Formats: sequence, C-alpha cells, structure tokens
Amino acid sequence: MAGPTIEAGERRSGRRALVTGGSSGIGLAVGRQLLERGYDVVLNARRAEPLAEAAESFGAGWVAGDCADADDVSRVARQVGAVDLLVHAAGAMDGTFVRKETVETFDRVLAANLRSAFLITHALLPAMQAGGRIVFLSSSSAHAPQPGKAAYSASKAGLNAFAAALAGEVERDGIAVHTVTPAPVATPMLDTVHFAMHALDPEQVADAVVWLDTLDPSVVLPELELRATSVGPYAPEPFVPEAARALGRTVPSTRP
Repeated sequence: MAGPTIEAGERRSGRRALVTGGSSGIGLAVGRQLLERGYDVVLNARRAEPLAEAAESFGAGWVAGDCADADDVSRVARQVGAVDLLVHAAGAMDGTFVRKETVETFDRVLAANLRSAFLITHALLPAMQAGGRIVFLSSSSAHAPQPGKAAYSASKAGLNAFAAALAGEVERDGIAVHTVTPAPVATPMLDTVHFAMHALDPEQVADAVVWLDTLDPSVVLPELELRATSVGPYAPEPFVPEAARALGRTVPSTRP
C-alpha cells in the first residue's frame, strides 16, 4: 500500500530519498531530518498503519512493503521511482543461543537484515545516477558478535561485507556506499536485552546519516562507527530495556 502523496518521478524539492524502516527509531529520525533539509522523502516499512501515521506526522510520503520480500520490493521500487539517496534502516533483532535457535528464526533474521539490503539495492540501483548515495544501518555486533544473538551478529557482519563489495562495484558509476555502525541505540528493538547500557539516541545516529550526504562525491568513507560515551560529563542516562528492568539490572557497565 502506498501513501497518497507519492507518484514515481514527482519531486517537491532537492534530492529524493527512500528511507526503509521509516516508521520508528533511526529510520523515522532520518526521514524527519532529511525533510527539514529540503529532501523529497519517502518512508518505507512493513506495516501500513504505523508507517502512514509516522509519515503524515511531518509530511513525508510513504510506501508500505516488506524489504525482505522480492515482490514487495519490486512494487516499492516502481512506486517510488528514481532516488538519489537510499537509507536502509529496516531490520530486526531476534534469536537466541545456537543450541536453542530454530532454523526459521535464523532465516527470518538473515532475511530482515541481509536479504533485504540486497533486494532493495538491486531494485533501485538501475535508476540511480552519478551522485547517488546508499547508506546501510548496521550494528556494533558486526565487529563484536553477541553470544546468544548469533543470527543477528552474522546478519550484520554480512551486511558490512555486502556494503563493502557493493562500494567496489559502483564507485566507477559515481555512487557512494556507506555503512553506519552504531553501538546500542535507544529504540524498542532493545526491549528484550537483559542488561542496562549507555545508548545512543536515534537522532544522534540520524545526524551522522544525514551528514554523510553532505560529503563531496569524490570522498570515500566506507564505514562510520558510533557509540555513546559511558563516562564523564556527557555520558547519557542509562538506558534500561524492559527485560533488564524485570531482572533488576538497571546499572550499566562503565567500560568504554
């Protein structure tokens, strides 16, 4: 389902951006900031109702669809048309220890976080011109895999590798590819985590994503890693997920 404000090829002003995972968290923050800067913004997420509510709250367009589903992605790409900036923030954190993991959950996590990146990129690349840019939202788990989250860690490590390979393919076309790799971000995705932490705010990650599209097209910046400081005057208040609070774990580690 698509929002009524979007027609393929129609632009309000500036660059056209598609932001996946745009109904909440980092994706929503990125979409809002881009619109404020004059971009023509289209948000995407799986569920139409919360997506429409999010998009209409600040005047973005929207197209619902599952980025892990090839048919949905083809439809989204047709409706959105050519974009100058793709921000792929859609994803899921699920799974458990390998001994307990089901094949279905493992496949679902890889589809949400890795297959989706291939499908949306494959669909949009043919119409992306020189000066285009692709930003993938990864996770610190790509470099510091989490025991108990093998599927998620593998999917994010794979995303980083996919982005690096893609960058080597499209640099000659004038298209830039970046991976933004944040440590924990205070979003509902962390509700099932069993420990407190110093977490980034979605707006802080969005600041970095939006800044990337201000770089000169001749600049190569493969990856940007972010984390919240855990000590000193700028350390944020601890973020305590619901699962951690239920266990009484409200104090994070102070190790950087």
